[in-house]
Amino acid sequence: MASGDGALRHCHPLFASFVGDYPEQLLVTGIKFGECPKCDVDADDTGSNTAPFHLRNLTKVLDALAALDEGNLSFVRACVAAGIKPIVHPFWEDLPFTNIFRAITPDVLHQLYQGLIKHLLGWLSAACGGAEIDARCRRLPPNHHIHLFSKGITCLSRISGTEHAQICRFLLGIVIGIRLPNNLNAGHLLRAVQGLLDFLYLAQYPCHSLESLQLLDDALDLFHENKDIFVDLGIRSNFNLPKLHAARHYSAMIMMFGTTDNYNTEYTERLHIDFAKDAYCATNHKDEFVQMMRWLERKEKIIRHDKYINWRCAGAEETMPYHLCPPDMTFRRLQSVSKHPTAKAVSIDKLIEDYGATYFHEALARYITQLNHANDPIPLHSQTLDVLAQDVHFPFRTLPIFHRVKWLSVDARGHGDATATLDSVHARPQCNSGSSLRPHRSDTALVSISGNPDVVSIEGVRVGQVRVIFSLPSKSVPLLFSPTVKVPTHFAYIEWFEPFTSAPDRHHGLYKLSRSLCGGEKVASIMPLANIVRSVHLMPNFGAVVPREWTSDTVLDHCNTFWLNSYIDRYTFSLFK
Repeated sequence: MASGDGALRHCHPLFASFVGDYPEQLLVTGIKFGECPKCDVDADDTGSNTAPFHLRNLTKVLDALAALDEGNLSFVRACVAAGIKPIVHPFWEDLPFTNIFRAITPDVLHQLYQGLIKHLLGWLSAACGGAEIDARCRRLPPNHHIHLFSKGITCLSRISGTEHAQICRFLLGIVIGIRLPNNLNAGHLLRAVQGLLDFLYLAQYPCHSLESLQLLDDALDLFHENKDIFVDLGIRSNFNLPKLHAARHYSAMIMMFGTTDNYNTEYTERLHIDFAKDAYCATNHKDEFVQMMRWLERKEKIIRHDKYINWRCAGAEETMPYHLCPPDMTFRRLQSVSKHPTAKAVSIDKLIEDYGATYFHEALARYITQLNHANDPIPLHSQTLDVLAQDVHFPFRTLPIFHRVKWLSVDARGHGDATATLDSVHARPQCNSGSSLRPHRSDTALVSISGNPDVVSIEGVRVGQVRVIFSLPSKSVPLLFSPTVKVPTHFAYIEWFEPFTSAPDRHHGLYKLSRSLCGGEKVASIMPLANIVRSVHLMPNFGAVVPREWTSDTVLDHCNTFWLNSYIDRYTFSLFK
């Protein structure tokens, strides 16, 4: 076999893992529907988290398959005794060093997203009411990572894995505060949802340790400890679901085969589009297999020829054999702002009226004063700072304004992909967009207050709502700052939320936040744009019934308390869990 460096090697591949969904797993192992294809747990105990189990006995199964030579009746009886269907000479029967039951791997797409999460959506809809859940979905504030379902989620049909993943990002937040029938304790429901979502996110970690695997098992235990709330509500009578039982195998399989991205069927599902659906569309739908193979072969030849042409155009130089250098585990992102401002000249009055930057003048004067006295041996007191700020006069009437800041992907070797936007924060006013009115948007963000945005911890960050992103006119900088001051190029006007509490809520694990007020007025300040670490999503505290006058565009202004959504992406989850 030719390897990547061009050398020919004599290989002896071993069948180590089988990647497939539950029906395919049953088909390849010969196990009956409703049972686990890996272990011998009873079908009536698949909903238990404590029922003992052992890996299926391969020797006993192979002996049953060999009974085919003794006649059909003996073969069927031997297979029944071994716990499998009577299958004739499966492909793995004679493969060396192969245990088909050990080779069955976890499947995040079908077991979790299209399995347990799909069940959970149905249970929550029955417990909380579809109308109330949909009303809350329509009133979520926008965020780069959140897909807003304008018609709700309970009316969706044939939900894809991607849509289930999008729903999981706000699912816990929309059920906080809902009253259950018969005044049942909603804490058990919240903890059950939290346990299942935590398990889902932990199972997809790209790197694991013994600590993270213990957290994975603890999350599953949390769900099982609180799942009976669905029985009390009359939604379930039992939890005998093979996909739920499969979660008990995740820790052992991750230790044996590595992280779950090594054997996720999501990748093969995507290849099904490239190699089957697209190829079939290129045929005349008659005798399609021959045409599909010819189309794929020609497509591969075109790709190879294109690479050859690019190589020749580059000089056709001989290159050294490529040796893979394992990347490190750092995750870097590049903050980016457009080269030219979205609005070249916006007056301060417009910033106050259209952007909602009520105290922009005072905040900017305080920031200029604070930066000019940053090197003073004795820090300025708040009252002294206010007095000095009153003497600051702006040598400008308008400012260049930017409506978005984004973060681009940068890999471990320092190469950036300008097309991959990992995150973004919007701060724009209401404006006309064609024939429709584009609503205003002021996103919430995580802002570093420690002075080092590269080192992020809960103690060193606060949440703020970004109202304005701007820069100062270059001619005004020498008039406002002393020559020894290093002035940032971009700034943000931010309205603050209170600092994080010492611990999250004990019922669902989310941090509670409210506006930072002084004398009943919002507290705001100017910060360097580089101090914004990333966007965050705040879930409104809807209460028992969501106020119908709230909308997605105005909920951040109307609501007083929020829950920080820790499920918008993997990084936020690891930071706040």
